[in-house]
Amino acid sequence: MESNYVQQFKKGTLEMLLLCLIARKETYGYEIINALNDNSAAVFGYAWEGTVYPILYRLEASGLIRCRSVPAKTNGGSKKYYSLTEKGKELLPELLSFWNRYTLCVDGFIASCAPPAEKQGETNHVT
Repeated sequence: MESNYVQQFKKGTLEMLLLCLIARKETYGYEIINALNDNSAAVFGYAWEGTVYPILYRLEASGLIRCRSVPAKTNGGSKKYYSLTEKGKELLPELLSFWNRYTLCVDGFIASCAPPAEKQGETNHVT
C-alpha cells in the first residue's frame, strides 16, 4: 500500500508529529527518531535520519523550532537540541485543532462510503 498517495499523507503529518515530540521537551535528533520508531513505525514505517533531519532543518528555517549545540560527552563533537520557538508554540495548537476537524471530516466521508461492519456477535445465516 506504499503508493504516492500514502507517501503524501505521511509527509504532511510527519512535520506535525515532530513538532509534537519537540513540544514535550527539548530533545535531540536521535531521541526524536527513536520516539517515532517506537510509537509509529507500524503506520509510518521506520524513521531514518535522511527523512527526519531535513524536516528539522525546514522547521528551523521556518522559525518554528530552534536548535542549540551542546558538547557531546563521548566523542568530542556536539549534540543539537531542538525546542519550539514562540512561533512554533503558537502554531502547534492551530495544527492540532485543524487535525481534529480534518479527521472528523474525513471519517464522515469514509463512514458514508464504507460497507457497514457486522454487528458484534451477529452472524449471517443462510436459510
